[in-house]
Amino acid sequence: MTSTQLQGKVSLVNFWATSCTTCVAEMPEIVTTYNKYKDRGYETMAVAMSYDPPSYVVNFAQTRQLPFKVAIDNTGSVARAWGEVQLTPTTFLLNKRGEIVKRYVGAPNFAELHQLIEKLLAES
Repeated sequence: MTSTQLQGKVSLVNFWATSCTTCVAEMPEIVTTYNKYKDRGYETMAVAMSYDPPSYVVNFAQTRQLPFKVAIDNTGSVARAWGEVQLTPTTFLLNKRGEIVKRYVGAPNFAELHQLIEKLLAES
C-alpha cells in the first residue's frame, strides 16, 4: 500500500499494534473521525505492525467492529515504505494528491486533526 493508491481522498494511515496501550486507547477516536468524514471523501487505513500476531489483529478488528480497512504488515515492508515506522502509534494524514501533510507520533490532538481534515476536504 503506497500513498499513490490513496489519491483522490483525504486519508489517514495509522500504524498500530494490539500490544500498544495508546493505540488501543485512541482507536475509538479514529473510528469516530472516520465515521464523521467518510461520506465526504475521507479514508482510513490501520496498519498493524509486523510483530503483532495476525490472530490478535483480526480479533481486535472484529470485536471492536473497525469500520475501515485493517492491513497486517507481516513483512514490515509497509512500515519501511512509510519511512521506517517503528514507534506506535504513528499516524499520517494525506491530502487528495496522496501527499503527506502531517505525521503524528503518539495520539493526535483530535480537535486539531478534525480541523486539518476539514481544510483538506475543502481543497479541490
